[in-house]
Amino acid sequence: MKTKTILCLISGLLLTITACKDYLKENPPGELAPDNLLTTKEGVEAILNNAYLEYKWNYGFHEALMSTAEYPCDVLFQSGGGMNIKFILMSQFQWTPSTSTSNDAIWGSKYKSIRDANIVIDNIDNFTADAAVKKQLLAEARYIRAVDYYYLYDAFGPVPLRISSIDPPDLPRASEEEILTFIETELQEAAIDLPFPGTEEYNGRATKGAALGYLARHYLNTKQWQKAVDATQDVFDLGYYELFPSYRDLFKVENEPDKNPGNREMIAVSVNTNVDPYGTKISAAAMPPAFAYTPQIPEFMAVGIANWAAQFRIYSSFITGMDTTNDKRFDLIFTRYVNTSGATVNLMSTPNNLRTLKFFDNGAEVASHGNDHPMLRYADILLMRAEALNELNGPTQAAIDLIDEVRNRAGLGDLVLADFPDKAALRDHILIERKWEFYYEGLRRSDLIRHGKFISGARARGVAVAADYHVRYPIPQNEMDANPNMMQNEGYE
Repeated sequence: MKTKTILCLISGLLLTITACKDYLKENPPGELAPDNLLTTKEGVEAILNNAYLEYKWNYGFHEALMSTAEYPCDVLFQSGGGMNIKFILMSQFQWTPSTSTSNDAIWGSKYKSIRDANIVIDNIDNFTADAAVKKQLLAEARYIRAVDYYYLYDAFGPVPLRISSIDPPDLPRASEEEILTFIETELQEAAIDLPFPGTEEYNGRATKGAALGYLARHYLNTKQWQKAVDATQDVFDLGYYELFPSYRDLFKVENEPDKNPGNREMIAVSVNTNVDPYGTKISAAAMPPAFAYTPQIPEFMAVGIANWAAQFRIYSSFITGMDTTNDKRFDLIFTRYVNTSGATVNLMSTPNNLRTLKFFDNGAEVASHGNDHPMLRYADILLMRAEALNELNGPTQAAIDLIDEVRNRAGLGDLVLADFPDKAALRDHILIERKWEFYYEGLRRSDLIRHGKFISGARARGVAVAADYHVRYPIPQNEMDANPNMMQNEGYE
């Protein structure tokens, strides 16, 4: 049992626990009373559920994930509404240590999740339960904490490494080696006791596949190419994951893994519901003014669904080189629609005005669409492996075959190895394939940084202030003020 301070903290946490789909369960009040909380399996699971709430890209991820991972890049364009202020700030590289986007959406959210995961880890021996149950709960908490640190490192570089709920508040930043080793080791060890994919109790919970998949991504983004190849092989060896046959249908609510066991592509997801405010808001921001329907995606019914002043759009350059006739990834992008007056509107007459309904739910309540947002997909594993193999060996048929798996699902033909004379040529093509495959999934910033094109791409779009140090966000000012041992990232002093 920890201190009264921690118990008071937990009492406050319980007020935030809601029934988000099935995996967040309500418990009898007596079981969750502060004095009993950390001595019962139910109490520890309640804290773990709260860690899951902040580990995922939370309900406001249309702001959080898009603002930090897409706005500064070459896919998502935004205009109108209150979001436009944030889009200009992020797309023009004008963020500062006081910018709330990276502060609240990443730093604050992930450290809350780490705090709760640490409480579970610290108290795993304080209740009576089967040893296997304790092992799994411990593994889930370690997985969550490792993924949280993965995202913190991706955004800020090395950060304070809090591994206990009673760590002092003024920890200095860890070294590069310490944080990278911690993420690696935690994911490796968590994978041992996590359930096999498809056997997790609720959709969105941690599995061996999720831990191994994030390990592969961690290696890829840190350019540990052989380790990335080995980790993707570990995912393959599970013998579980496969591409869902239809890209168009992959993201629909009815095809989420808990509703359609045939969907074995989603490895880790942010769970959403269509009950406001617990859903994704992308479609509410993607619909053009006075949108009634689009014949290009006729299954979407806009009646009763909010149509915001904010307008999520896609840069016209997104489709440069794309086979828009045959590429099924283009099927969820529309170029024309019928408005509420019955007139057909051509979106292509305005630059940077492509729209997507990649995540829509006809049962949405106001603006909340229930589509689970992918954090990690099997298609990513295939393209990660292709990229790592290319970095190790240059273009090979093995790497081409992996890319072709993703392209074939999109309705495209096979690539020809001879068309890629060197490592750089195939590297550039993989980056393009990743843009078309993962648009609006929050991977673009990391991809561009890894390929060395984040800053140069921004400058090419006219962002003259983009500097090398912008590959990392600044440590939040409130954290700098609170922690005398905190050092600011270069360029933001």
